[in-house]
Amino acid sequence: MSIQGKAVVAPSDLPADAPTGRYVDTLALVERLHRLLLDVIKDEFERLGLLDVNPVQALLLFNIGDNEVTAGELKSRGYYQGSNVSYNLKKLVEAGYMHHQRCGVDRRAVRIKLTEKGRAIRQSVGALFDRHADDLAARGLFGGEAGAEVASGLRRIERYWTEQIRYIY
Repeated sequence: MSIQGKAVVAPSDLPADAPTGRYVDTLALVERLHRLLLDVIKDEFERLGLLDVNPVQALLLFNIGDNEVTAGELKSRGYYQGSNVSYNLKKLVEAGYMHHQRCGVDRRAVRIKLTEKGRAIRQSVGALFDRHADDLAARGLFGGEAGAEVASGLRRIERYWTEQIRYIY
């Protein structure tokens, strides 16, 4: 099979030291890390007895933080896809984790912010991240120069992808 005349190669068929092999391995790793992060949050919330919020919703609450935002702003920042963010925001408002209010200037827009209940979830996620960061740093696995290098590399890929998307339009 081919895409625009190029042979499609399975990731396992690529040499790990070839640029495409490293790139595909990195993409697969980022995808696995995201899924594992959701599992880690799920396990933490089960231990804490917080069963009415799923991991995606918990991350949404964490990322909103103390800000007052619209769903459009969350989408434009690249955190979430359209239908997913709308669905999760609706569920979080219904469960009392967020306040929502129509924007005075544009009645179509709804501004959202965390309630006290939502801030408690955010704090739980933040405490989990603090523990992990401290543990990883103590073990010398992530932190300092190594952590900065990983973050810098991922930001370069993020900028590259953003440029690719903008170039299309």
